[in-house]
Amino acid sequence: MEFRYEVKIPKARVAVLIGRNGEQKKKIEKETNTKIRVDSDEGEVFVEGSDAVSLYNTNYIITAIGRGFNPEIAELLLKNDYCFELINLSDYIQKKKKKDLIRIKGRVIGTKGKCRRTIESLTDCHLSIYGKTIGIIGLIENVNIAKRAIDSLLKGSPHSKVYNSLEKKRKEMKI
Repeated sequence: MEFRYEVKIPKARVAVLIGRNGEQKKKIEKETNTKIRVDSDEGEVFVEGSDAVSLYNTNYIITAIGRGFNPEIAELLLKNDYCFELINLSDYIQKKKKKDLIRIKGRVIGTKGKCRRTIESLTDCHLSIYGKTIGIIGLIENVNIAKRAIDSLLKGSPHSKVYNSLEKKRKEMKI
């Protein structure tokens, strides 16, 4: 039985998905046992395969690359205990103004990327802030912790309070 689906990614990310001489696309096809066809003009990616689980994983890998992740990080999703979470920043702004989007993205990025790096190091997750989304890749339990921290920041919690909470969670997990 053959399964197929379509994923749309930003045109600016198509080249990253394909890779130099198509190497990245071929690598994903080989690792997931799927066939990927890319419409570079529209940013549409068509995936076919006989294994529903492989298609499911491929969908997340392609989506993660489309949301700004390095392909090597996106390929972590092939591991059973890794997951991908996408936060839509539009859910956190009332009037959908560009300056509000920039402001809340800035809360998560921090000065010179400090906040983002802190969240990544305290949760052992990878973050990608791209367009109107924040993507998180990591171990399932760590992604949930990172998501809660980002949610708190986006809702206006002070950075120090969020960092303290993350440090407390990290100590609990080590015990």
